[in-house]
Amino acid sequence: MTTKKQFWLMKSEPSVFSIQDLEAAPKKTTCWDGVRNYQARNYLRDSIKAGDLVFFYHSNADPSGIAGIAEVVREGYPDHTAFDKSDDHYDPKSDKANPTWFVVDVKHAHTLDRVLSLEELKKVPALKSMVLLQKGSRLSVQPVSATEWNAILKIAGYEATLKA
Repeated sequence: MTTKKQFWLMKSEPSVFSIQDLEAAPKKTTCWDGVRNYQARNYLRDSIKAGDLVFFYHSNADPSGIAGIAEVVREGYPDHTAFDKSDDHYDPKSDKANPTWFVVDVKHAHTLDRVLSLEELKKVPALKSMVLLQKGSRLSVQPVSATEWNAILKIAGYEATLKA
């Protein structure tokens, strides 16, 4: 049975972890840790699969926007930072036997030639229903439809090589 590839958007402040940091990481791979929102956690734990593709979004940046593409290379597993008292993401309520928080591993696939700004994305009719563009949307991990994925690739000039 073949699983259909899914698409996601994950946000990170570039001052904390950027697309360039991912590209420079050992094997260009890292775990996507520190997520402390239950809906985003559910995506990491239950929905995101190896082989899925991710838009890497720089939040709280100038400009905020899509900076690159990553591939999920390991499905959800417990977030080790929740158990580390010295880590900023420590959660004393998280239990190793029944973990609350999860991560996936992502690998750098491509750094865009330019950041596709939030303002630019808002002007694209094909993206009007995109979770990112909904009023009050602050979710750090969110689904992206195949139509949205392809529209963004077209804006970036990569539709021929990374199409859904």
